[in-house]
Amino acid sequence: MTMLDQPTRTVPGLTLDLTDDERDALRELAEQLVATPPALLDDVGWVAQARQASCWLPLRLRQILRTFRDDAGPAGSLILTGLPFGEDDLPATPNVRESVERATTVPAVVAMLIGLNLGEVIAYRDEKTGALVQNVVPVPGLEGTQSNAGSVPLEFHVENAFHPQRPDYVGLLCLRNDHAKRAGTLVTCIRQALPLLEETDRKVLHEPRFITAPPPSFHQGDRTRPHAVLTGSPEDPNICLDLNATAALDDEAREVMARLKGVLTDVSTSLVLQSGSMALIDNRLVLHGRTEFTPRFDGRDRWLHRVYVHLDNRRSRAHRDGSRPVLT
Repeated sequence: MTMLDQPTRTVPGLTLDLTDDERDALRELAEQLVATPPALLDDVGWVAQARQASCWLPLRLRQILRTFRDDAGPAGSLILTGLPFGEDDLPATPNVRESVERATTVPAVVAMLIGLNLGEVIAYRDEKTGALVQNVVPVPGLEGTQSNAGSVPLEFHVENAFHPQRPDYVGLLCLRNDHAKRAGTLVTCIRQALPLLEETDRKVLHEPRFITAPPPSFHQGDRTRPHAVLTGSPEDPNICLDLNATAALDDEAREVMARLKGVLTDVSTSLVLQSGSMALIDNRLVLHGRTEFTPRFDGRDRWLHRVYVHLDNRRSRAHRDGSRPVLT
């Protein structure tokens, strides 16, 4: 078996391949929710029903999600394979700006169920019109952009690093990979990079000597106040960095950030997701990016569903309208 035959490359992280019985049970659950009125992913009432239904995910899937939530491990990621759909089940890959999912489909419902079992699925009003399930697809004219609509290499970044309520987790569900089946989601974890950093560099990274601008997908948003790249425990810190949008405020910090980029690149891994696989990334520990691929805009291009997950909806209450999961 070649690497291209496998759902992902082997990585030192958590993995689960669903059995046929688990796949059938998950598909049955997803199909029930596809038919549940009003069959709209962003409807608060539908989300409440999906949240309850997430308790009926196959046992091993619930167990590994709970394990991942407790500790994301050295790689900070969880790879799920054998999810209940394949390329033959899919319509053409969208290729328009701001592409999102509103109506219930089996893949979109699977993404919601997994996200809701892990925590609370959220979105941002100024990104992709606040949709809970967003499409990551190449768009004509945007191939060269540092965005989810591009197809050039995407720099390592923490998702929405500029936002004070950035996601705790990012879920990337692969509906189809690129034509060559080689496009990868690059991931790199601070837990693997930290031992390779000098103590003096770690100290600088813990100081508020960096600022970060919003990504191209946000229509509004100010750059951050000066912030540290590493926060929390010196032995096991969180990281907040977007190599395309974070700038150092002085020469020393700029040199340290360049060395950090080199180390993060050295320990990075490419997750070559294929149809029916999903990567869950701890957004507090892991930066992710994208390898280059060539879109054809023929309806068979790379297509991912993206969901954001918060562990605690209460902490973002001031940023949300009532019980709605969309943040300002």
